[in-house]
Amino acid sequence: MNSASALYQFPVPPLSPPLRWLFPTPPPAPPVSAMAKAYDHLFKLLLIGDSGVGKTCLIIRFAEDNFNSTYISTIGIDFKIRTVEIEGKRIKLQVWDTAGQERFKTITTAYYRGAMGIILVYDITDEKSFENIQNWMKSIKENASAGVERLLLGNKCDMEAKRKVQREQAERLAREHRIRFFETSAKSSVNVDEAFSSLARDILLKTGGRRSGNSSKPSSTDLKVSDKKNSNKCSLG
Repeated sequence: MNSASALYQFPVPPLSPPLRWLFPTPPPAPPVSAMAKAYDHLFKLLLIGDSGVGKTCLIIRFAEDNFNSTYISTIGIDFKIRTVEIEGKRIKLQVWDTAGQERFKTITTAYYRGAMGIILVYDITDEKSFENIQNWMKSIKENASAGVERLLLGNKCDMEAKRKVQREQAERLAREHRIRFFETSAKSSVNVDEAFSSLARDILLKTGGRRSGNSSKPSSTDLKVSDKKNSNKCSLG
């Protein structure tokens, strides 16, 4: 999974010229010699979820450490890049941002299969966006590669006064699917780096890139304990 040939294989559907700017292809891979110096692995991550849950804001916060409340809804698909260090390895994360609107679903699902990790995002102030996570889970099952790593994010935890989705509901859903769960705030940066790094670490462990002596992916019990450590950070209301 660490080879350069596996890194730029998002299956991009054929598009007419007016649509190509909406659905970019990744940049060409740099020469192997330059790539070896820059990073050890490249992981492709995909954010999915209803329109308006804050996917773009999360990516901008993670990649650029910036926040703008006036972002418009994503049209098509786009990506940002950030390199992080995990377990002594330099990991280049190519994070793809998808449109949540139904009219784009046929095209955006074509990008699922190339993803090594998929982040499902809902808005804690929007109960419908949480209910639709089950539909997004189904979409992953139908379109993504088998065994793709997944992560559940409840965004906008800085808006505690407007909360509609209780943390316990999301924790229960995460346990059912045996995936990690974080509550995040793109606005205040709460748990954003932690969430992305957690997913990158799980992918690294899965691909055998960990240093000798490290344990395998934590059990579901360990996941619950680690999430509890972050719970107080979201009590910002």
